[in-house]
Amino acid sequence: MADVAREAGVARVTVSRVLSDPDKVKPATRAAVQAAIERLGYVPNLNAGSLASSRSRIVGAIVPMLSNAWFADTMDGLAEVLAGAGYQLLLGQSRYDEGGEAGLVDAFLGRQVDALVLTGVGHQPSVREKLRRLAIPVVETWDLSDDPIDMVAGFSNHATGQAVADYLLARGHRRIGFIGADERRSQQRLQGLCERLAASGAPEVQVERVKPPSAIDDGAQGLARLLAREPGLQAIFCSNDILAVGALFECRRRGVAVPQQMAVVGFSDLAIAAACVPALTTVRVPSRELGRHAGRMLLARLRPAPGSDTPDQADAAPMARIADLGFQLIPRESA
Repeated sequence: MADVAREAGVARVTVSRVLSDPDKVKPATRAAVQAAIERLGYVPNLNAGSLASSRSRIVGAIVPMLSNAWFADTMDGLAEVLAGAGYQLLLGQSRYDEGGEAGLVDAFLGRQVDALVLTGVGHQPSVREKLRRLAIPVVETWDLSDDPIDMVAGFSNHATGQAVADYLLARGHRRIGFIGADERRSQQRLQGLCERLAASGAPEVQVERVKPPSAIDDGAQGLARLLAREPGLQAIFCSNDILAVGALFECRRRGVAVPQQMAVVGFSDLAIAAACVPALTTVRVPSRELGRHAGRMLLARLRPAPGSDTPDQADAAPMARIADLGFQLIPRESA
């Protein structure tokens, strides 16, 4: 930093301000410092900066699988908001394992992250207790809870299952199956579906559980197993669009007309849902906006008080701790 200051003809503290709070430095001075940084190839020592300010300007986020498009969209929205405020995103994947998530939480805390974003609201009790005790900002996503660790931005998975049941019942379908990943949020969708169908007097839902992460073949094989048990099946709800596309392929292989003989409903509204033939009826969730909203919630908590470089929750912009971003059922040709 001293070398940069000499090169730019400014005080060392000016270089520090350009790096940490550039809006407070005159444009001409800022440009001179940035030019010197580029000429010298200077890279700030972030560890030293975090020790001085007690802030790392890093947010840790944990998703079940980085390869899943819906979680990737959420992380992209989160990174977009955080980057605009000078924060970096550090990612980890739990592979749908609560023990793996607990290990990642410890690893992130050991690296002094300023905040955490978690997927879902189901965590080991020790994780919930630890994060509440440390009192760092935490946002849980892709679900809702009346008792979040700190904050939550999501939607009701249970309500999505109810909405699909109502939609299928309104179209005369009563013998309904479900193909879903064996994980908490998928099972909540199943529970909502079953409760609403049972209340209508419909037969018991036929269920096929698959091990996450889901693949197209899982949807095809799941439907094949369901039809072997229940040849009179009229409709199928899949816990994600990947499984639903697999079910559509299996219907085509068997010569089962969709939606005349079999209605198919997915979840998440991936790009493939509108592009496949027939186009897939699905539940649209605001995956990217979940990340953006989580980022805004964190920034409201991380914003420093005037004249301070440390978070001051009393000065933070007020935001609701629980944000229900809702969902939308998108009718298309498959149902």
